Amino acid sequence: MRFFGLKSCDTCRKAHKALRAAGHDPQVIDVRADGIAPADLQAMLAAFGDGAVNTRSTTWRGLSEAERQRPAADLLAEHPTLLKRPVIEVGSRWHQGWTRPVQNALLG
Repeated sequence: MRFFGLKSCDTCRKAHKALRAAGHDPQVIDVRADGIAPADLQAMLAAFGDGAVNTRSTTWRGLSEAERQRPAADLLAEHPTLLKRPVIEVGSRWHQGWTRPVQNALLG
């Protein structure tokens, strides 16, 4: 299990804590410090499409209108904190956010 998030994100901290309490030991990738590997970024975009970009984030609000029109792959490669998070990879399955369906899938 790999966990893509931010150490400063409350939702990411809550999700990580719950996963550990359920007996999982996810490999944590801090997208700000570690970035997102190109292969992982492509897999995320294949799974979530443009929905991988968090258009409600502070980073998004700081972009110009021209920058916002760029492809999601380019935006996320340049600004990894735009990733809607957490993103959790389990085997070949990708989960995004910490919604009830994601919690049910990962916590049982």
